[in-house]
Amino acid sequence: MSTLAYRRDIDGLRAVAVIAVVLFHFGVPGFTGGFVGVDVFFVISGYLITSIIWNQRQAGRFSFVEFWARRARRILPALFAMIIAVLAVGWFLLAPKDYEELGRSVRYQVLFVSNILFMRQDGYFDVASDLKPMLHTWSLAVEEQFYILFPLLLAVLSSRLKHWRLALFAILLVSFGLSVWAVSHHPEKAFFLLPMRAWELLAGAMLAVAPKHAWRLKPMAAQLLSLLGMGLILLAVFGYSKATPFPGAAALLPVLGVVLLIFANGHRETVVGQLLSSKVMVGFGLISYSWYLWHWPVFVFSSYASVEEISALDNAGLILLTLVLGYLSWKFIETPFRERRLLAGRRPILIAGALGVLVLALAGQTLRWTDGLPWRLSDQALQFARGHDWRPELMACLADDKTPDDKLFCHYGVADVPAQAMVWGDSHATALIPVFDDGAKAHDVSVILASSPGCIPVEGLEHGPVCAHFNRRIEQALKEKTVSDVVLVARWSLYLYGDANGDLGHVLRTPDGRYDRAAAEQRLAAGLRTRVAQLRASGHRVWLVKEAPLQAFSPPYRLTRLAMLDRSVEGVGQQVAVHHERQVFISQLFAELAKDPAVRVVDPAPRLCDEKGLCHAELDGYSLYTDDNHLSEVGARLVAPIMEPLFISLQGRENLGKARTNAAK
Repeated sequence: MSTLAYRRDIDGLRAVAVIAVVLFHFGVPGFTGGFVGVDVFFVISGYLITSIIWNQRQAGRFSFVEFWARRARRILPALFAMIIAVLAVGWFLLAPKDYEELGRSVRYQVLFVSNILFMRQDGYFDVASDLKPMLHTWSLAVEEQFYILFPLLLAVLSSRLKHWRLALFAILLVSFGLSVWAVSHHPEKAFFLLPMRAWELLAGAMLAVAPKHAWRLKPMAAQLLSLLGMGLILLAVFGYSKATPFPGAAALLPVLGVVLLIFANGHRETVVGQLLSSKVMVGFGLISYSWYLWHWPVFVFSSYASVEEISALDNAGLILLTLVLGYLSWKFIETPFRERRLLAGRRPILIAGALGVLVLALAGQTLRWTDGLPWRLSDQALQFARGHDWRPELMACLADDKTPDDKLFCHYGVADVPAQAMVWGDSHATALIPVFDDGAKAHDVSVILASSPGCIPVEGLEHGPVCAHFNRRIEQALKEKTVSDVVLVARWSLYLYGDANGDLGHVLRTPDGRYDRAAAEQRLAAGLRTRVAQLRASGHRVWLVKEAPLQAFSPPYRLTRLAMLDRSVEGVGQQVAVHHERQVFISQLFAELAKDPAVRVVDPAPRLCDEKGLCHAELDGYSLYTDDNHLSEVGARLVAPIMEPLFISLQGRENLGKARTNAAK
């Protein structure tokens, strides 16, 4: 049993944390930094857990097994119930790819490492995170890892070092330093991993093991410190945003705020402490864990099912639903286990926990093995879902730095004859393979294609050394081959303005690493002019392929969800005005280059956009895209006529060459 005295104000502090997180996730205006509620939880957990361990160690009755059994009783029942419910809802709602990813996250979470999985994927604030019902469990994984390791660390330090508190504080400082460094160099690691988050838990731990009665607070000092502490937390909640580099130094505000509140109210009752100890705040605090567990899946599934933007009234109803689910989970799952009305002994709870981990991990892995159980879907929904996949033959044509020279190019059309045209570009060139394959065969000509993901075919503008090396290899191949035409394909706007989610990872930057839109446009213009001039000087005709309209969503996912909900897919797409606005600079640049008669510009947009101004994402029950920017094979074949002038030109020159050869004979 714990000897730690119950403090109502700490439950009230939990309420502040969970309210901030929930309102932030649901987009309630003002709570732009509500994500710091997780940091509040971390400090509270560090303080309470360390207080329990230290009090029991001083009393000579601490048991590692008992401690871990108590943690299992506290965390696992409600967590397992939430996971089972999410898997059940996902059966009816999630597309195969999303259901498969849910299975993967379930497997990682029950093994206490979901934070590592999410660190490797999209960032916490990315739009794609809204499709991950288990994303919020990253913080549980961090705490679970801490619960496993920290008792061992505390036991070793306190039993072998005289100044073990200083050693613990040194570890805190190292963790904080790692967090500050990682925010700038590896922001995903800084956000998700225990080594960069441990200092927040250790801040609470240091408070718990501080020598008792080392110094006392006068009433006024306690009032001021508690007000300052709450002020720091609220400043972060209302002042921070997704753009704030976090955690790092920015996390000091909520962490110090919690430390000051716990410290001040542990010495004196303060006005802030009285507010936190109120019946309402304590009530929210008691259900905070279950509320946190349930709020995010409700948000994700409602966003997933609604497809369109959710109204403010619906949002309020959803928040109320999460509160009800949190209360029911606390009342009928958490409380019976915590009060030992179920599985009272430590052995039963540990065995049950281990069995739950095994069963849920196997369930998650089964979803991975079965590709998300696609047979759950109707034929139409499944057809849309399959639009996300690229055939292996297309994937095989994506080169990297390990691709050997004899595999660098994929060949289409007439075999065993020198290629007449070369297609050079990023993954958007790969997406157009059906166009070049079908066209080359139909016109009896020979075409080769080389593409590498994220690699713009412009000298000096490559994204990283892999792309630079890829372009050098293509340049060398051009010197050795006798192609007459070079087709340049890229998602040009990606390198100027980033992707639809605002990710600037591929944009062209100034020499000092800053992003400047005007400078990026100037660099692309200069680089492309140079590339075209080089190709023309070598006698090549140049074809510039503009990019397909960027969709504001992933069509295969959107269309699959609509089909699963038995809703119409008519009118799903992007407004052509939005596409033209994004392409203004590129269109002007291409028009300038096309003043040379040997430079041609081709544009897929007219094939995808109708007279009403809609760029369609679907045609006759098929997705025209594999994601928000790459055309599917159906989409590629729809735009195929734009390349017809190339094939006619190649065929005409081929026939002219044959005629001249026959005449010479």
